[in-house]
Amino acid sequence: MIYSLPAKTIFIFSALLFQAGVSSALAANQKYEDISLANRYELRQSLASEINTISSFQSARLAVNWIAYQSRNLAGKIPNESVRREWLRMVHYEAIRYKLDPDLVLALIEVESGFNRFALSKVGASGLMQVMPFWKDLIGDTRDSLFDVRTNLRYGCIILKHYLDMENQNLTRGLARYNGSLGEDLYPNMVMAVWHSKYHYLESSN
Repeated sequence: MIYSLPAKTIFIFSALLFQAGVSSALAANQKYEDISLANRYELRQSLASEINTISSFQSARLAVNWIAYQSRNLAGKIPNESVRREWLRMVHYEAIRYKLDPDLVLALIEVESGFNRFALSKVGASGLMQVMPFWKDLIGDTRDSLFDVRTNLRYGCIILKHYLDMENQNLTRGLARYNGSLGEDLYPNMVMAVWHSKYHYLESSN
């Protein structure tokens, strides 16, 4: 499903992000919920599943073009090009395997942490996607490091998919639930504004 925001809205929220420096006050604060044992088992199995070495891109051309496009967007945040490209491959892989839009995941990461893998909020949300530590007890392992890039991406993508499934793929409500602000529009609007104004990739434009 395609979501669009008016150009004026995109401009306003982009300006807010710039002025606030992507405020840490917006960091995710997922709420601890009593997830059913069946659902918890499914999420745990998904987290533990083996990483497939097959590319998540539909073609080599798409891989080259998407990585080049998003690499330009992230040049100011991740100066090392090889690191930047490797992170992008991981984002794309983890997003696609959980049926998420990789461009949306990039926007969420920018709003959550500004691509700081060691980001830590005042409530304990950690890493790129600002995952709350209680998820390690629910679906993972207490020894997991949420500051490890791939681990954090996998947790974050699983959690986002879980919330979207809970909200019947309603993006506004799913994003708000991820942020712990269900019923409010500020956070979802900011993520979607960054998504559409910066990270939304259209192959025809390359």
